[in-house]
Amino acid sequence: MIIGTAGHIDHGKTTLVKALTGVDCDRLKEEKARGITVDLGYAYTPTLGFIDVPGHEKLIHNMLAGATGIDFALLVIAADDGPMPQTREHLEIIELLGLRQGAVALTKVDLTSRERQLQAETEIRALLAGTALADAPILPVAASQGLGIAELRSHLEKCATEQNARPPGGAFRLAVDRCFTLSGAGTIVTGTAFAGTVKVGDQLLLSPPRRPVRVRSLRVQDATAESGQAGQRIALALAGIEKAEVERGMWIVAAPLHAPIRRFDARVRVLAGQPALKHWTQVHLHLGAEDVPARIALLGSEAIEPGSENWAQITLERDIGALSGDRFILRDASARHTIGGGIVLDIAPPSRKRRSPERIAMLAALADSDPAIALQLAAEQQAAGVELSTYGLNRNLDAAALNQLCQHLGLKQVGDLAFSPERWQELEALLFAALAAEHERAPDQPGVERGRLRRQPLPPLP
Repeated sequence: MIIGTAGHIDHGKTTLVKALTGVDCDRLKEEKARGITVDLGYAYTPTLGFIDVPGHEKLIHNMLAGATGIDFALLVIAADDGPMPQTREHLEIIELLGLRQGAVALTKVDLTSRERQLQAETEIRALLAGTALADAPILPVAASQGLGIAELRSHLEKCATEQNARPPGGAFRLAVDRCFTLSGAGTIVTGTAFAGTVKVGDQLLLSPPRRPVRVRSLRVQDATAESGQAGQRIALALAGIEKAEVERGMWIVAAPLHAPIRRFDARVRVLAGQPALKHWTQVHLHLGAEDVPARIALLGSEAIEPGSENWAQITLERDIGALSGDRFILRDASARHTIGGGIVLDIAPPSRKRRSPERIAMLAALADSDPAIALQLAAEQQAAGVELSTYGLNRNLDAAALNQLCQHLGLKQVGDLAFSPERWQELEALLFAALAAEHERAPDQPGVERGRLRRQPLPPLP
């Protein structure tokens, strides 16, 4: 289970992780000198993985690079301060990322009275009310004294054993959040695996640059392993690439998933305390470990009001990797405030009729976690059939999964296309009508040339 810390600066996140694991996540000279966490830190036990994040408001971009890959949120709140501005912002981010598991560590209880501790717990309950962490336990700790650490560790390990493992279905993709070199191993990239499995010897791609790489060796949760899978923290030693060619925000993917994009359709939610989101607003988008400037084109309304959500098409300033189901966070153009977030629905949206009732209905179908819902609607809507390879890429489905879906829905498959039975019959009727018209026009001809028939009023079929 991957645990991410969250909370205001100086509330004891790094100290707490060290007490739980024995690992000091502050590895940079700047962090040692200033006494604050600047970048992501990592620590592991046999059953738990920790991503320690900065708490400073100016370092939210670093916090977000680690937050998108976690399973469990450990909200750290100091008893003397109680909830603070970054406590609230980090909690909003947890909500936007769809995290449903978490706990609160009430730190520094050795520095406060029992009365103040109870008051802080009341403030925390009020903060969590109405969120996914409303029922999360509040566990008092004093990391420097070791007080409550065993109880917190026991709770986290219990949650890890009860957690359902992330299914490893689909092709492999890993969001790169760190790259370094190691003597004898070469270039190392680390990140959270979003999907699929990986093993020593696999041929993969660094995306978006499309650089071929080979897995020389790997570590899972900081232990040597022969293979890894979705939901794990993985370090890959790669052949064929230099450290200077890798940047945080890139992906290591199986070749079929290399599909850099500059726009996608999404469901976007605006936080209750933010202004309404207007059409073509400039934002910073955080997805995986990436941070990229973008603009929001609204599809279902003229504005998304605070506390509500709607459909949007997001246009990016540069290529990124994304697939349907990926969660993202939106910050304002100056990158000072978190304004909302959402979920990717379609990485190959149409350029025309993007606001039509049919397209809005398709977005609603794409928002369903069941891939059969959208495939069935697409087959019913599209007279020229659904391109299965494109649909499969968007959902990270292989050919076997697509064939199974088509059989389940009773679709007609022709090469890479799938048709609903009704659409297939309509095409047959159109074809015979076109043939009949040509025979009537030229009864002395034995038939119709293929090229001429393709120019008849039929959908643009291959």
